[in-house]
Amino acid sequence: MFQLPYFQSTLTDLLMNNIESFATGPMWAGFIAFVIAMLALDLFVLGGNKAHRVSVKEAGSWVVAWVLLAVTFGALLWWYLDGTAGREMANRKALEFFTGYLIEQTLSVDNMFVFVMIFTYFAVPPELQRRVLLYGVIGAIVMRAGMILAGVWLVSEFAWILYVFGLFLVITGIKMLVMADKKPDLEKNPVLRWLRGHMRITPGFHGEKFFVRINGLRYATPMFLVLVMIEVSDLVFAVDSIPAIFAVTTDPFIIFTSNIFAIMGLRALYFLLADMAERFHLLKYGLALVLVFIGGKMLVMPWFHMPVQWSLAIVGSIILISVVLSLKLSARAPTKVQS
Repeated sequence: MFQLPYFQSTLTDLLMNNIESFATGPMWAGFIAFVIAMLALDLFVLGGNKAHRVSVKEAGSWVVAWVLLAVTFGALLWWYLDGTAGREMANRKALEFFTGYLIEQTLSVDNMFVFVMIFTYFAVPPELQRRVLLYGVIGAIVMRAGMILAGVWLVSEFAWILYVFGLFLVITGIKMLVMADKKPDLEKNPVLRWLRGHMRITPGFHGEKFFVRINGLRYATPMFLVLVMIEVSDLVFAVDSIPAIFAVTTDPFIIFTSNIFAIMGLRALYFLLADMAERFHLLKYGLALVLVFIGGKMLVMPWFHMPVQWSLAIVGSIILISVVLSLKLSARAPTKVQS
């Protein structure tokens, strides 16, 4: 979990280094406390520490809950700034938050396809998936907090780094377009091969345990390998998604909160859509186009400033079109097979 004093002092140092942000120390501490409370509620009260299969109804309820929490947070943010900094600031920051949230939520959906691949490869029973994803979320929050701090510091010290981010996103988006239909081979994954070559691993699962002792020796279980692969996949995707939000804002509070809301809702979204992942086969192309668009937006900033609401509309349209086309083509596929 987070160490609040250290995290808050680090943020204070950043803010003193001419990084524009409206957030105060108590606002940071309050949001982090909220995140910790929600994780504790999930883990100790709502059954996160007990193995069970997540139903579509349960997953759908959590998806709705996290979307409503994000919307409520954005509304409270607007209300606070409207009273303290004026309507213009309130409108701008609220729009930045919702645009950042949409971008981060959209790009994090690609994680869902990887989760499906990892769980399928290791044949993880559905009832064992919930808890490992919860620990994956906790690890992702810690990693992203560090990466966001690093990114904000880089932007504050070297303004030209935004163009590096933009070029990286364009290249990554083009690569995703080319590789969209190719599935990665986990057998060749260097991290997985290293773990298997340097650790004693049990042949089967031992419930939700990551480690067990057999004949006095400590063994890792396949569940530990699953957790590591999930964390590695989030690290890879964070390298894409975190630079993307700098096209919208450099405010560390907006970047952090929009990222966290997207990550916290991803687990529920996975359980809701995992069985239908193949039906959204065009979504990867949409995500690739989003990266190319955002990267291009960052590259042309010196000559053309695109309003945040335009970015919100374009990103939303790309994702909506890719989802609608995916569903339409999936609905037609059985008919073609039968004919």
